[in-house]
Amino acid sequence: MTFNIAGVFSIIIFYILILIVGIWAGRKKKSTGDGDEFEQEEVMLAGRNIGLFVGIFTMTATWVGGGYINGTAEVIYGSGIIWCQAPFGYALSLVIGGYFFANKMREQGYVTMLDPFQEVLGSRMGGLLFLPALFGEIFLAAILAALGATVSVIVDMDNDTSIILSAGIALFYTLFGGLYSVAYTDVIQLGCIFVGLWLCIPFSLNHPAVKSMSTEHNDWFGDLPGYQMGQYFDYMLLLVLGGVPWQVYFQRVLSSKSATKAQVLSYVAAFGCIIMAVPPMIVGAVARVTAWNETDFTGPIPLDKDHQSLVLPLVLQYLTPPFVSFIGLGAVSAAVMSSSDSSLLSASSMFARNVYKLMIRQNASEHEVILVMKISIVIVGCVATGMAITVKSIYGLWYLSSDLVYVILFPQLVSVVHFKRHCNTYGSLVAYFVGFFLRALGGESILHLPPFIKYPWFSEEHGQLFPFRTFAMLSSFATLLGVSTLTKNLFESGYLPASFDFFHCVVNIPEDVCVVQEPHEEMTVLSASQALYYQTSEINGRVNPALETGEDEAKTKLLSSNNYNSNNNNRLKSGLNRTSTISSGSQHSTNRHNSVTMNDPSTSSSAKVKEIHSTTNQRKVIPDMESVNPGQVIITKL
Repeated sequence: MTFNIAGVFSIIIFYILILIVGIWAGRKKKSTGDGDEFEQEEVMLAGRNIGLFVGIFTMTATWVGGGYINGTAEVIYGSGIIWCQAPFGYALSLVIGGYFFANKMREQGYVTMLDPFQEVLGSRMGGLLFLPALFGEIFLAAILAALGATVSVIVDMDNDTSIILSAGIALFYTLFGGLYSVAYTDVIQLGCIFVGLWLCIPFSLNHPAVKSMSTEHNDWFGDLPGYQMGQYFDYMLLLVLGGVPWQVYFQRVLSSKSATKAQVLSYVAAFGCIIMAVPPMIVGAVARVTAWNETDFTGPIPLDKDHQSLVLPLVLQYLTPPFVSFIGLGAVSAAVMSSSDSSLLSASSMFARNVYKLMIRQNASEHEVILVMKISIVIVGCVATGMAITVKSIYGLWYLSSDLVYVILFPQLVSVVHFKRHCNTYGSLVAYFVGFFLRALGGESILHLPPFIKYPWFSEEHGQLFPFRTFAMLSSFATLLGVSTLTKNLFESGYLPASFDFFHCVVNIPEDVCVVQEPHEEMTVLSASQALYYQTSEINGRVNPALETGEDEAKTKLLSSNNYNSNNNNRLKSGLNRTSTISSGSQHSTNRHNSVTMNDPSTSSSAKVKEIHSTTNQRKVIPDMESVNPGQVIITKL
């Protein structure tokens, strides 16, 4: 077995560069103090301290990874421009995500994408929705497949062996740090891709084996028969809408310093994705007009399906000078490795927080959660490696990674963000299985699953021509809203007794309060100068009407701060000193109401609302203590 010394050296250089940057960026993580209350947020969201510049680069570089550049070159070579949907589809998904979701998600201060699911639908339903999100990240193993493919070309190594070794390197790097390391290495990655690929293009175009690109001899547009129109638009909607509900995306959104910056980040990254798709498209076109028998390539000519996924590294290896190949191959390797850790970090973050912390072991310490996250990185990496070895088509993996996310998660995300008052656990659960079965029974050639449901226009030769993925998604969405409305009406009208509300999300709601999320600000003893909140969300995500304080009514009864006097402050302090209960929880629940538990006999029943000034000059509402039930929990934010 021969080795390309320059290629091996380039990989080593770029791996070392990425590793140094990752370690340096990891040192930016702030010390979390004695209790380490914020270690999760520091590791998973970089302390919400990602600026606009780094955020744009890390968002763009996360999408412009191994699957993006290798898959784009692959489809241009094999099918033409008309079927090159992924770059444009994912760019549009960033625009949609920024306009409809980024602002709302960031304003709520969530930690992961699954937080609103567990907030509205309950922690158990959120844990079930973790599965399609996890499979989506695993199917994003196209990143690892691309890395293995690149290394196999560089050092003439067996593709499976190179995938395993490359995955090991990616896992090792990911375990070094959290989002700080990932974000700053993404900046280096994007620069490597931009410089490396554009540097290789003029040299590859001037290679003697590259023939004319004239449209007279080449069909660059590709072929789109009329009978495939339904399938074509099904794929496009899959990429555009299925590209939104990804933790790898919302991790960047939620790490932004503000909601406005999160939106700007998405819009600019969408433009960056289009720009970064140009070099691999040119590379795919170069490979299509190359007479490979005039090069040192010894594989099948024309390239078969297995070798089409290697179009990009083949062009860099055989059509460019050694020093250019040195830069190009090393850049692709660094880019793919950096993108893979984003996917692994996303999946492990969701499991450690939303499954382990909020479902399995709610009293787990921050150190324990981080340990679980690191173990999850190893497990997810191993499963993704197996998938990368099994499925050879990078572009096929790329499509497959969005399937379950599109059909199951997208309608659920739309519901909990924009229609949270019209959905509940019953509708979510039924919609989950409706979407899953309609998609799974349609078959999948990549996984060798035969179609059990033959939708209209089914062809034995071409498979499902009906847009059945979009049909499954819309069916899931309609089911979610329909079943939720039906169950709500049945329970509230008395047709079904409260004892039948097994999920405790409509009428049979427990009196106790169980906070779903983690605190983002330090919890401390209440004082008259602090902002006071309590949580009305319980484990199923719904709010017990008996605990509501009538926020709308309270707002109309606000007293001016000029009416405060020292007597009011003294009475407030007296009541707080006697009975104040602190609960560690999040200020981000479905319905937030400002309240405080106080048993002050001197408090007048007519004084329904008191207004105080916190040290931050924010106006906080404190309902009268008589409207608060015994045993209610409260939290306070500095």
